[in-house]
Amino acid sequence: MRYNLINEAAFRQEVILAAILVPIALMLDITIIESVALIVAVLFVLIVELLNTAIEAAVDRIGTDFHQLSGLAKDTASAAVTLSLIVCVLVWGGVIVGRYGG
Repeated sequence: MRYNLINEAAFRQEVILAAILVPIALMLDITIIESVALIVAVLFVLIVELLNTAIEAAVDRIGTDFHQLSGLAKDTASAAVTLSLIVCVLVWGGVIVGRYGG
C-alpha cells in the first residue's frame, strides 16, 4: 500500500476521502449495520483501486508495446474502479436519504 500512497494520486485521494468518511459513518445516528455498510462501501473503493494498480503494473511489466488485450485489461480495471465509486455513492446516498431524507 505504501507504493500506492506514494505513486498513485487517485489512491491518495481515495484514502483522504476514507479518512473523512469513516469517522463520519461512526458518528452518524444510524444502526451498526448501516455504519458497517458505509465503511465497507468506502473500503471497497480502496480494494478495487489496489487491484487496478496491480493489473496496470502486471500489464506494464509484460511490455510497453500497444496490444489490444493490454488495453482491455487496463480499461476494464479502470471501469471497475468507476463502478466501485458508483456503488459507494449509492450506498451512502441510500443510507443518508433513508435515515434523514423526506
